[in-house]
Amino acid sequence: MSKISQFLIINQNKIEILQKGQNGTPIIILTGMGCSFDEWYEVAELLSKTNRVIMFHRPGLGESEIHNEVRNTQTVVNEVKEMIHLLKLSEPVVLVGHSYGGLCVQHFVKKHPEKVAGIVLVDSTSVDLKVLDDLNLPVLNEGATDEFWMEKCRSYSQMKREELREVINPTLTKEQKLLPNDIQKRLINFRINPTLYKAMYSEISNWKRDGDIIKNLVVYPDIPLIVISRDKEHNIKLGTMEGLSEWELRLFEEKWQELIMNQVNLTSNSKYIIAQGASHSIHIDRPDIIVQSINKINSFLN
Repeated sequence: MSKISQFLIINQNKIEILQKGQNGTPIIILTGMGCSFDEWYEVAELLSKTNRVIMFHRPGLGESEIHNEVRNTQTVVNEVKEMIHLLKLSEPVVLVGHSYGGLCVQHFVKKHPEKVAGIVLVDSTSVDLKVLDDLNLPVLNEGATDEFWMEKCRSYSQMKREELREVINPTLTKEQKLLPNDIQKRLINFRINPTLYKAMYSEISNWKRDGDIIKNLVVYPDIPLIVISRDKEHNIKLGTMEGLSEWELRLFEEKWQELIMNQVNLTSNSKYIIAQGASHSIHIDRPDIIVQSINKINSFLN
């Protein structure tokens, strides 16, 4: 079973979902901020051989509608809960969250632990993300603060598609150029959708407050957890090749890795994995590690 452009009505928005596979424990993948579920094509294809894989575009992303609602992690928690209900998923699911999607997963499992069998956090945003603002990073922070990105997103959200195409000039990675042609086209079109940036503006506006809220919720249920981190040295190398300050990159990457490693302490049944040779986009650079990690959760559950 593979249904692209299947829609559910959730909180009065038409939400685009993708389902692949029919058997095994359901796996719900929450993508990062500004990321399409089509980026997870290879992961979903492999997992669908043994599991039912479900992904969705949050409001504003892809073909999912967005109105004027606040976009925060609690809103995503409500949407995932309703999606589970509408899809009639009666058994606990495995939740996979990348980046901002990982922050949403951390919120969901604290609010609805009975609905979660296991978790995989993929270079997930930390509930303590605001500590990154305390780092002395004059070069990296130039054009990288929340305020900078919010203003950029506000501007992009007011443009038409063809204007965005000219301004952004979206391109594909070498890995994405190997994907089917229809997926490549969808990935490009995803980037030139003004509502994507409307959603991102709201998500960025709220994510640090969301982190504080999640921290103050009840403790995690003691369920299987795998935490995957990007390769610190690989990312420093990539940054220096772009002419960025090596000492700033190292300071940032060491703090980021510390925050990721702290997530291992969320349960007593956890494991930490470094995705060697991977950037933040681990699902693109090392999809094999994500599939292996989810299969480990599956084997534990079975």
